[in-house]
Amino acid sequence: MTKIKTAVIGAAGYTGGELLRILVHHPAVELVCVHSNSQKGKKVIESHPDLIGDCDLVFTDEVPSEVDAVFLGLPHGETKGFLEAHPFSPDTVIIDLSTDFRDESNGFIYGLPEVNSAKIKTAKRIANPGCFATGIQLALAPAIAKGWIKDQVHISGITGSTGAGKKLAETSHFSYRTGNMSVYKLFTHQHLKEIKQTFRQLNSDFSSELLFVPYRGNFSRGIWVTAYFPFEGSEAEAVAAYQEFYKDAAFTFVSTQDIDLKQAVNTNKCILFVQKEAGQLVIYLAIDNLLKGASGQAVQNFNLAFGLAEKLGLNLKSIAF
Repeated sequence: MTKIKTAVIGAAGYTGGELLRILVHHPAVELVCVHSNSQKGKKVIESHPDLIGDCDLVFTDEVPSEVDAVFLGLPHGETKGFLEAHPFSPDTVIIDLSTDFRDESNGFIYGLPEVNSAKIKTAKRIANPGCFATGIQLALAPAIAKGWIKDQVHISGITGSTGAGKKLAETSHFSYRTGNMSVYKLFTHQHLKEIKQTFRQLNSDFSSELLFVPYRGNFSRGIWVTAYFPFEGSEAEAVAAYQEFYKDAAFTFVSTQDIDLKQAVNTNKCILFVQKEAGQLVIYLAIDNLLKGASGQAVQNFNLAFGLAEKLGLNLKSIAF
């Protein structure tokens, strides 16, 4: 197999580290650049000590001009300026993990494989979805496509502390998080914009309000989403529709028994459970915020863009218990 020369820009953070953990074992990848302005000159294992024995690369602040693929793990708002300062070949596949191009501007395609797989396969510029955005979209996409949602949708989501990034903040301290829970960005979360964009693409008549309550969880990784809305059909009809919608999805599965978060943590899986109760269709969903919600999905998009098997390098084991 010819190796794909690959660079990771902004590789010192959580998502950058997760990308490296996947890519060092990816059979189609040759990592030629691990970039970090803050860690330049240091060995990668000094920032990501779990990679000892897997990686002997050194961080650099130099940006290669000729590579086959680039993953951008820069802070939100910095990608556009970076690409202006460091233009890549039109043939280079660029996968951006920030919010900068999720509106599909500047030639970027929104990289949610369960909805945009065909476009991703021919794309050179891919905007990777946000973590909560991935979970909420996958929880509701089949219902949106069916036109079942006519009114407000109630959504709650709990994310692990790694969702806040590696930079320390008051609400990411162990002493704040442990044994604790709190709400943030009530009904105003930044991912709602990209979620509504996808829903309108699935159903041009969609105009319902998404009442999203995000919670900070007292665990390090994973996202749990609960969404519900009035539904006149049967539970069996809903389960069948969800299974049909995701029948060709490489990583999204509709379970017929109760699920829990640890089934998905440390994997690129999205696991759903659908039930009807009190006239409401209720969807539970579990993903890993750093994998299916970020770096794992980015590699999934990489595989699609290069015509590789979608699961290549992503057969990861859940922590289970």
